[in-house]
Amino acid sequence: MGHETHRVPVLPSTATTAGIKASETRYSSSILIHNEHHQMKRKSSWFWFSTCLFSAVFVLLSTRAQQTLVPENQATRFERSDTAMGITDQVMFDNYSLILNGQRIIIHSGEFHTFRLPVPSLWPDILQKVKAAGLNAVSVYTHMGLINPAPDVVDFNDFRALQPLYDAAKAAGIWIVLRPGPVCPSHIGQPPYIQGIIDETVPNQITQGGPVIAIQIDNEYSQNPITNAEYFVDLEAVYRDPSSGIVVPLTYNDPGQGRNFINGTGAVDLYGLDSYPQGFDCSNPTVWHPVTTNYHQYHADVNPSQPWYFPEFQGGSFDAWGPTAPGYAPCRVLTGPDFQSVFNMQLWASNAKLINYYMFFGGTSWGGLPFPGVYTSYDYGASLMESRELTTKYDEIKRQGLFLRSSLEFYKTDWIADSSTGLAASTNPDAFVTFLRNPDTQAGFYIVRQTDSTSTANITFKLNVTTASTSLQIPLATSSIALSGRESKMIVTSYAFGQSSRLVYSTAQVFFSGTIDGRDILFLHGANTQAHEVALTLTGSLNPRDEPSQVVFTQNVAGLGPGETLVSFLDGVEGLVTVWDSDTQLVLFADSETAATFWAPTIALPDSAGDPLANYWSLGTNDTVLVGGPYLVRNASIQGTTLALRGDLKNDVTLTVIAPRNISSITWNGVSVSGDFAGTQDTNASLPTIIGGFVGQLQTSSGLTGISVPNLEGWRFMDSLPEVGSGGTMMFDDSSWVVADNTTTNSPSKPLYGDGRVLYGCDYGFCENIVLWRGHFMATGAEKSVNLSINGGEAFAASVWLNDVFLNTSFGNSTNNHNNVGETDEKFIFPEGALVVGRDNVITIVQDNMGHDESGSTPDTTKSPRGVRGFQLNSGNFTTWKVQGKVGRYFNYPDKVRGVLNEGGLFGERQDWHLPGFDTSNWTTRDLIEGLPDSKAGVGFFVTTFNLTVTQGSDVPMSFTFEEPLGQPYRALLFVNGWMMGKRVGNLGPQSKFIVHEGILDYNGVNTVAVALWSMTPGVPVTPNLQLSIDNVYDGGVGGIVTNNPPWSNVGRV
Repeated sequence: MGHETHRVPVLPSTATTAGIKASETRYSSSILIHNEHHQMKRKSSWFWFSTCLFSAVFVLLSTRAQQTLVPENQATRFERSDTAMGITDQVMFDNYSLILNGQRIIIHSGEFHTFRLPVPSLWPDILQKVKAAGLNAVSVYTHMGLINPAPDVVDFNDFRALQPLYDAAKAAGIWIVLRPGPVCPSHIGQPPYIQGIIDETVPNQITQGGPVIAIQIDNEYSQNPITNAEYFVDLEAVYRDPSSGIVVPLTYNDPGQGRNFINGTGAVDLYGLDSYPQGFDCSNPTVWHPVTTNYHQYHADVNPSQPWYFPEFQGGSFDAWGPTAPGYAPCRVLTGPDFQSVFNMQLWASNAKLINYYMFFGGTSWGGLPFPGVYTSYDYGASLMESRELTTKYDEIKRQGLFLRSSLEFYKTDWIADSSTGLAASTNPDAFVTFLRNPDTQAGFYIVRQTDSTSTANITFKLNVTTASTSLQIPLATSSIALSGRESKMIVTSYAFGQSSRLVYSTAQVFFSGTIDGRDILFLHGANTQAHEVALTLTGSLNPRDEPSQVVFTQNVAGLGPGETLVSFLDGVEGLVTVWDSDTQLVLFADSETAATFWAPTIALPDSAGDPLANYWSLGTNDTVLVGGPYLVRNASIQGTTLALRGDLKNDVTLTVIAPRNISSITWNGVSVSGDFAGTQDTNASLPTIIGGFVGQLQTSSGLTGISVPNLEGWRFMDSLPEVGSGGTMMFDDSSWVVADNTTTNSPSKPLYGDGRVLYGCDYGFCENIVLWRGHFMATGAEKSVNLSINGGEAFAASVWLNDVFLNTSFGNSTNNHNNVGETDEKFIFPEGALVVGRDNVITIVQDNMGHDESGSTPDTTKSPRGVRGFQLNSGNFTTWKVQGKVGRYFNYPDKVRGVLNEGGLFGERQDWHLPGFDTSNWTTRDLIEGLPDSKAGVGFFVTTFNLTVTQGSDVPMSFTFEEPLGQPYRALLFVNGWMMGKRVGNLGPQSKFIVHEGILDYNGVNTVAVALWSMTPGVPVTPNLQLSIDNVYDGGVGGIVTNNPPWSNVGRV
């Protein structure tokens, strides 16, 4: 169930590959190679190139020589021993966790594919949001088909670049597990693609101050047969060659509990398991599968000497074509905050310490990226929407992420027992408990869920716990612990916070713990419909303030030690409550929704200039502040007595800050914020603390209210199918097209019928997007019909003409991945008068290629026979077949910026009509909503331009929406400033809304929109109603967005 399989273009007679699995988006531009590498050892280098696949690399490790910043009492320091493993002493691991520079690190990561956001200046936006959620890493696929489109061509320019990603990750303090995936066997030398990856990555490993801490060898592969294992040996040899310079661990992700590549031939440094427990059908988002219960036992059985690693854990779901497909909103419900609470914590309960969520930001499968099972949007129901906006899933990940970042004792835990192995912890059998314990400090972690993990019932129970000094049944004052339906809780005991404080237990959840300005900080949260309590020793001189209502302090409680106080939070608490505010401690409590409005940005140390790891939590800094209120806090810095905050606002908010006491001024995005500082008012009741507290107001810019977008009008139209134009198809000159005369193919799906010629697009360099076929024959008058078997993949379509007469359209199908039709076989009857006897006649086929299939358990299915699998006239034979796809195929495509997957073979695409600057002044004026003239079947281009003026210092997600009802028989390719940003299938759906980001759109300039409209049924009204809209307006943004939209040129066009 991993979710990327990278493909290499399949060029003439070279399409050998094998696949990975069946889950979601793949790359249609190329073909997968996954097995069969060593069965073809004597092939040419070109053959090997075309059969190489690429997947991706993921693991997290990094380190450097510097004194640890984490207090020793929090058990993060690691003394090297024989139990540690690693290629370099800067990146090691044992059975508990990763160890970077001698310091324990857990990996809490999100998947991010830069090629699905082809605007490099927006990558920092994603990484800053990853960091703000408390995560510390991203897992990144690279796309071999884009980077290495032809033999010996390696392109790391523009959005294919890695260096801007590495630089942005280092600036944000985010580790990278790189997943470049499969390559060619090493015995043929250094494959250019992998050598390029190595050259780009070596200086960006943690050992050289960079963010890369691991590389994944291949994606979801099997160790059997032995040729597969030998393939891994070859790949590992490329990376481990002494001249390569790669020293970070090599990893692997197993698509199921298959025990692959842990030991034996091809074994990797660090093994990991993928898991997608809810599957990929979002149609019934409240119907759950139960949690997987054997994660811990599987790890104990197969690789107990390594930390427990999940390179891909379900962070959402893909969605399929079809009118019954639910869209991504239900996917965000299926894998929503309750799923994250129960299923993510089930990973914690299995003692997993390396976790990556697939996806964290899904993005857009623009151009020819998708495989047939998905449409353009790759939103994935992820924590960040395709528009880069935050969701309630993001809130839950942040609550979990800041807990994990804060809880250093959790980095090293032993799995003690759970309710299935005799742990008698809960007084109610409906509550399932797992107990983990730090062996050095005895800090305890009780992870509690419902025994029936799918249950929506409300249950209560008491919990028998063991602290460092005693045994207790908790809670002691409130009546019980509650689980409200699908909810998990982390109950901590003997838990350290700050430099010198330790609580006895807490039934409230820990949001943040740490030290600010020498004070120990504990920030707890819980549902406001439940009661919670914490037992701890409160220290220091209490600063005077009114005792909060609904908070009860009890001392001298039976079971607690001398000086330990029980603090109870009654149900109904809303907002932030200051529980204890002394010169040594600050204890806060908030309802869980309020807690999610707080942020804990890291603060680089004052003397860190020039330190490449200055922004990395625990290796570079342990300094932070707490900031409440804004939609997003991107980062923070301190210069002297000024705290500078940067972030985004959606509305006017109250800004709450807890910072060092010497802070006397605060700026927000460079503008001074007025408000109340601690110690400056007669009363400090409004402040969260009188030491370093601040409350002020943030207001959105007045300039944001005037942002608007125009109606899309002033369309110009031109027919884009001269191949079947009026006046007879014989008028069209296809002499420059490729002659399709191959008689062999490496696809295992051989032609079904015909005369032996192979009409598969990939065999001629046309693997993706729309491909045109023209079959010539000399008519005698006996020809009455043609049989055609056309293969385009799930949800495809193909329209057929005889000369200039439309015959019919073959429709593929998909109904939410059921009743799939990826290949048709039909007879096309010639209407009276369509045939021209004694002359050359032409069958023209316009075929949409939906990408190659996934392999699943049948690897050869990736070698998809996209094209014409069968052709036969009822009488006579074809003389010549010609084929045309994107201009230049894989060697000479002219648009090097947008890359090899952006275009197809429509006449308008071949002529650059979709690019900015093409002169349409002599075209016909015609509104897009009018469709093609006379409601005919065919293809036409509609082009218009519009201006945008968007206020600087804002983030304004925009989208294009086809607003007409679903069901009209058309397809439309949406080009925005030359980028193919959407495929609309009017008869199937479900996608009608297409997100387009700034950087593709010029927010302060002229923009060009082109729609290639393919009407597939004559006489049926086709009325696309395309509108541009603003989805939201945010004050802030990452800033510095660069557009790179090369304009029209006629060079190299057909």
